[in-house]
Amino acid sequence: MSIDIRLMNESDELQIMDLMFECFDKHDALLINGLLKDLFVHPAGLSGSGIVAVDNEKVIGFVMLSVGLLDTFEKNIKIGVLGPLGVHPHFQKQGIARKLVSELESEAEKLGLPLVFLEGDPAFYSKLDYIPAKSLGNRKPSIRIPDVAFQCKKLMSHEDWMKGTLVYPEPFWTNDCVGLRETSFIEWVKSEVSEGREL
Repeated sequence: MSIDIRLMNESDELQIMDLMFECFDKHDALLINGLLKDLFVHPAGLSGSGIVAVDNEKVIGFVMLSVGLLDTFEKNIKIGVLGPLGVHPHFQKQGIARKLVSELESEAEKLGLPLVFLEGDPAFYSKLDYIPAKSLGNRKPSIRIPDVAFQCKKLMSHEDWMKGTLVYPEPFWTNDCVGLRETSFIEWVKSEVSEGREL
């Protein structure tokens, strides 16, 4: 098996969207594809800073790098946002996601971005050296993001003063792709807020 990891091009877009239906349930795939359609043409999507894994000309893995802002005390700074990330179920547990994320970080380094943020499973991303973003003094943009899911990684241009509130690119908001929307989670958030607990 020879998997090629490379920057996406426009001809990959339909395959990427098909892939999302293989990686996520229908509801989530529709949300994600709405987000991707916007990111593919939005300046925050960097017009091609998606990374694909290709097997025999078929896209079997994908991760998107977009540019958001970190609202710090000194100024707004550009940072990377990782997501969505998906690998076809038949190709999982072969290190492809790790290679995709590594290539994304290399692209973020080339752009001089000091941090990469994500919402994701800490059991997976901690293996790739992502840490809770709160531990670096950063604040999540929505109460619908659990602290454990709000993670980041420092890159070479990071400096200690770079801490603040993450501001997602506009397509994440318009496509309702920030935080969790499950009914049970929403009820838990409401109960925590009503009890005056910090989220």
